[in-house]
Amino acid sequence: MELSQLPLVLLLISNIYSGQTEETPKATVTIKPAQHVFRGERVTLRCDINAEGVTSWQYSWYKDSSVNASSELQEHTFNSVTESDAGKYSCKGSERGELRTSHRSDEVTLTVSVPRAVLSVSPQTWLTEGDPVTLICEVKGSSTGWTFSWFTETVSSDYIYRYDLLSDSSRGAGGNYTVTSAALNHTGVYVCGAERGKPADYITISNTQLIWVTGVSLPVSLIVSPSRTQHFTSLSLSCEDQNNSTGWTVRRYTDIWGLEDCSSVWGSQTGSSCTIRDTFTYDTGVYWCQSESGEKHQPVNITVHVGVILESPVHPVTEGETLTLRCLDQNTTSPNLRADFYKDGTLIQSQTTEMIISTVSKSHEGFYSCKHPERGESPKSWISVTVSHSGSQISVLHTLSSVLAVCPYLLVTVVLIFKCCRMRGVTPLDL
Repeated sequence: MELSQLPLVLLLISNIYSGQTEETPKATVTIKPAQHVFRGERVTLRCDINAEGVTSWQYSWYKDSSVNASSELQEHTFNSVTESDAGKYSCKGSERGELRTSHRSDEVTLTVSVPRAVLSVSPQTWLTEGDPVTLICEVKGSSTGWTFSWFTETVSSDYIYRYDLLSDSSRGAGGNYTVTSAALNHTGVYVCGAERGKPADYITISNTQLIWVTGVSLPVSLIVSPSRTQHFTSLSLSCEDQNNSTGWTVRRYTDIWGLEDCSSVWGSQTGSSCTIRDTFTYDTGVYWCQSESGEKHQPVNITVHVGVILESPVHPVTEGETLTLRCLDQNTTSPNLRADFYKDGTLIQSQTTEMIISTVSKSHEGFYSCKHPERGESPKSWISVTVSHSGSQISVLHTLSSVLAVCPYLLVTVVLIFKCCRMRGVTPLDL
C-alpha cells in the first residue's frame, strides 16, 4: 500500500468504529428513446449514481451479466442499433482515485426488432366498381417517423416481379396512412412501402393484398368441379364463354406463390380448362378467368383443407333462391356428416345433415362453417347474396295487379279525377 493512501484507510477505519459509515449508493440505468426500438435507430444507455460529494465516477457496463469493456463513460451510445445489441444491461460506478464504489444497478432490457409494414383492407377485398375501400399501411409497434407509398404488383410469365407507383399515390406521415377507392379502379395486387429518415435509413415492404373490383359482367363463367368452394384432393376449373369465344385462361393468386398461370408446376392447362390432380393447402387462393387482353372475371375463393369441409355454392346466390349447405368429411364413406352449422361464428342449426334456407335474402350474407364433435371444424366460406332487379319489378307489378283485383274501379276513378282537374284548370296536387 502506498503512503499516499494511508490517510484514506485510517479515515475509513475511524468511521467504521465511530458508526459513521456512509450508505453505498445504487446505480440506475435508463434507455432512450425507449427500451423497445427498431433496427437502425440511435439508442443511448445512461448510468446515474446519486451520491453526495462525489463529482467524478468511473463506470462499468454489463451486458447479460458479463462485463462490457467497450465503454467506461456514463453514456453508452449505439448509432445504429442491431439485433445483436439486444440484451439486459446494468452498470456500476467507482469514484475516481478513491475506494468508494456503488452497488450495481438492476438490469434493464433492450429489445431490438425489425420493422415490418403491414397492409390491411377495410371493409373488404371484394368490391363492386365505385365501392368505398381503404388500404391501411402501418408499422406495428411504431407510430411516428414513417412515410408511406403505394404500389401495384405485377408478375410476368417468366416470374419477373414489377412494382408500379400508383398514379395518384401520395405520402403520409405517422403510424398509418389511407388511400381511397379512387386509385383502385381495377383488380390487382397492392403493396405499401414504409421508409424513415432523410435520406431513408430504413425501408420495408408490406405483405401483398389482392383487391378484386368487379364491373360490368361478361358472358363468361368459371366452372368449378366439384361445384363447391372447399376441396379435399383434386379439382378442375374451366372458363365457359356463352359466345364461344376463345382465349380465356385460368389464373390464380395465393399467399405463398402470388400471381400464377395454370402451369405444369401446380396444374394442367387444356384450352380454357385447368386441372389440379393433387391439391395441397397452399393451393388455397383466388381463381379467375382472364382474357388475352388482361380482363379478369368471375373470381372464386378456393380453399383446400384436410378433414372436414363445408359444401357451399361457388358463385353468389340470388335473393329468393334456395341455399343448401352440407358438411363433408374426407375420412368417411358417408356422404354428409350430421353437424352443427354456424354463421359469422354463431350457431344457427345443430345436428343436421344439411342446412336449407328456402328463400335467401341479403341478411343471409356472411361467413358460414360447420363443425362435427369428433371429426372437427371446416374452414369458413363467404356466401354472397345478390339482389334480383327483375324480381323487384315483378313484385311491383304483382302488387298493382292485386290492388286492381280487390278494387276493379280504382283505375276508372283515377282517370276521372285527372279528367275533371283538366276541365277546371287545376292539378290533382291543388285539391
